[in-house]
Amino acid sequence: MKHPKSYDSTPETRQRMAKIRLKNGKAETILAKLLWHSGIRYRKNYKKLPGSPDIAVTTQKIAIFVDGEFWHGQNWEERKLKLRSNREYWIEKIEENIARDKRNNDSLKEMGWRVFRFWEKQVLKDPDACLQKIVSSIE
Repeated sequence: MKHPKSYDSTPETRQRMAKIRLKNGKAETILAKLLWHSGIRYRKNYKKLPGSPDIAVTTQKIAIFVDGEFWHGQNWEERKLKLRSNREYWIEKIEENIARDKRNNDSLKEMGWRVFRFWEKQVLKDPDACLQKIVSSIE
C-alpha cells in the first residue's frame, strides 16, 4: 500500500510511531507468563501459522492474538469517524488489517485451530479472565 502524497509526518509522529512494538508487548508478555505459570507451554510469534499468532499452544492447536485497539479496528465504525489527519490512508490501512485478521482466523479454523483474539486493554485490565477463557477451552 502506498502512502498518499499528502503523507507528511512530523518528528513527533515519527518518534511516537517508533515506540510501537510488534512483538513482546506488555499485554502479550503478561498473558504468556500466566499461561506458563499455569503449566501451558507455547511458542511465541509462531511463523508456521497464518498471521504468526502472538502465542501458539501447539499441543492443543490454540492460536492467541493480542491486538492493539487502533491497529486492529476496535469499534471501527465509530472510531473511523473521529480520524482527522490522513483519513484515507488510515481507513485503508486499518480496514486491510481487519480483513487480514479475518482471513487468518478463517485459515486457522480450517486447519483445526481454535483462535482467541484479545484486545490489548482487555488483557491489561483483566488478564486472569483472558487466561480463564483459554484454560476453559482446554479442559
